[in-house]
Amino acid sequence: MSKTDRGVKGALVAVFGAAGHTGRFVVAELLRRGMAPIAIARDVTSFASSGLSSHDVLFREAFIQRPETLDLALKGAQAVINCAGPFFETAHAVAAAAVRGGMHYFDVSAEQPSVREMLDTYDVAARDAGVAVIPAMSFYGGFADLLVTATLGNWSQADTIDVMIGLDSWHPTRGTRITGEKNTSQRMVVTEGALVPLSLPRPEKEWTFDGPLGYQAMLEVPFSEIVLITRHVKTAELHTWLNSAALDDIHNSTTPAPKPADETGFSSQRFMVDVVATCDGSTRRIVAQGRDIYGFSAVLVCEGVERLLKGKISGDGAQPPGTIFEAHELLSALVCRTI
Repeated sequence: MSKTDRGVKGALVAVFGAAGHTGRFVVAELLRRGMAPIAIARDVTSFASSGLSSHDVLFREAFIQRPETLDLALKGAQAVINCAGPFFETAHAVAAAAVRGGMHYFDVSAEQPSVREMLDTYDVAARDAGVAVIPAMSFYGGFADLLVTATLGNWSQADTIDVMIGLDSWHPTRGTRITGEKNTSQRMVVTEGALVPLSLPRPEKEWTFDGPLGYQAMLEVPFSEIVLITRHVKTAELHTWLNSAALDDIHNSTTPAPKPADETGFSSQRFMVDVVATCDGSTRRIVAQGRDIYGFSAVLVCEGVERLLKGKISGDGAQPPGTIFEAHELLSALVCRTI
């Protein structure tokens, strides 16, 4: 084991919102990687049925309305992962505490306004503190940013970028439903080189994914990846599309929450993401597939934390994943967990 590996093994990583669906996946993934989670919730009794042992995990309480409780809960951590949405309600308080404490901040936000605020507000403060603030390191957001970065490669710009997301089903968590109800902000896309509000009714298109997902009717549904990508990629058109079947699931109030399919806790949900970029008549495409968007988000954000703590990347400030990580290398490391 290398010196840097020894420094990461046992590293304290705080998980704010650890009692939630994604938060529990994150705690489990940190343990799998040999790190020491600090599980933070508003009420530590919420962990009673989690199956987590106090020998493996530190349990602490904190409240975003009381900064002193956040400072105490984060004490000793090298990084914090915020899993508590809606992020426009929690991200500012948790990121401020992380920067005050000199630790790296990650979250798993799909919300455009929250991600924009993190990048705009914390860049200078994070650089002064020598830490990184990396929002939206999740399936919706950072994953597409990394895929786009890998797709473009040596292209300095693109004419068009389309992110095609296909889910065989979408069983939303309680947190997803709450965020959807509260997040009423306008969604943004890039058209003719400008960041503009998504036109309504939503644009539609058709797409055929590889494998069983096959043909799908698609609607334009931009998430936080739009904000991330526009920070470091110049393109005339940038659009994200989601299959209508997945939207039907989430719009149906009777669709149940995800259920574990095996001992990992992952559901049986399958996803595919196609990124297609064009430039001067040339086309590049990358295809990714995996299982359970919530469980996958936990793997993705923990991979980012581990790389940062191992010193595999250098840099600080508030940055998109595509600028702070080497996209091809990080995505390649996920292969065994995403197929």
